[in-house]
Amino acid sequence: MHVLEWGPPDGKPVVLVHGNPTWSFLWRKVVAAVLARDRGLRLVAPDLIGLGRSTKPATTREHTLEHHGAWLGTALDALVPGPGSRSNLQARSLHFRPGPLVMAAQDWGGPIGLLAMASRTERLRGLVLGNTAVGPPAASFKPTLFHRLSNIPIASDLLFRGLGFPLGVLHLSQGDRKSIRGDVARAYRWPLRDRKDRAAPLALARMVPDSHDRHPSVPALERTAQLFATIDVPIAMVWGMRDPILGRVINHLARVRPDATVTRTEAGHFLQEEVPDQLADAIVEIAARAAWS
Repeated sequence: MHVLEWGPPDGKPVVLVHGNPTWSFLWRKVVAAVLARDRGLRLVAPDLIGLGRSTKPATTREHTLEHHGAWLGTALDALVPGPGSRSNLQARSLHFRPGPLVMAAQDWGGPIGLLAMASRTERLRGLVLGNTAVGPPAASFKPTLFHRLSNIPIASDLLFRGLGFPLGVLHLSQGDRKSIRGDVARAYRWPLRDRKDRAAPLALARMVPDSHDRHPSVPALERTAQLFATIDVPIAMVWGMRDPILGRVINHLARVRPDATVTRTEAGHFLQEEVPDQLADAIVEIAARAAWS
């Protein structure tokens, strides 16, 4: 798992988890804004397996929500040592104890991050979410065209793996379509420029349940929904209301967690590109409220 880090090595750790089909590059504006506000935070941005500069399994079979939660959890155990640990390099030694963290997540980063923390609840000290769905779909949920396309035999492989969909059209999900253009758009496509590396975008699209009772993602999503509803930590949610897929999900999440701070914006799905300052404010606020001891 490829990881980028900023801030002091002994700073309070904030883990930034992206989703499909992006990578840690997505968080660059938020990172700059956070560091301008609080130099005491250690920002850790992993690339999910199959995306960015991380290992890329060649088949879609390995991409399950359970696997992604386990992969991220293992990485967090090594990346975030607790008091008394000698160094990150001794993660497997008796001197290592995983430490507390705040998590910020978007898209599939929400359920993957929460699933990673479901067996590490004592370590999660704060949560910032943006444009994600943390639980199973409602019974009335109807898959979007994007998700229906991912389940069409043969055509889905041609579209996602052959043509690199949806990397070429990320701007269509934005409030400001100019926010993902030119060099920025090329940067998102770069890690998946080789066709053989494009299993993850298709697999993660298929991980979205198309039925409530039979889809393999549902049991894990039920666990993440339970954690979100019950975890006793400060929560902030920053939302892009012009997201054509997840814009209205904030209404449900705000009802589940009326204690959360909610900021609605005119951004689209990849709100890190459009409203990094609002996300940075939320991260700094939650880190300040977190019980680190």
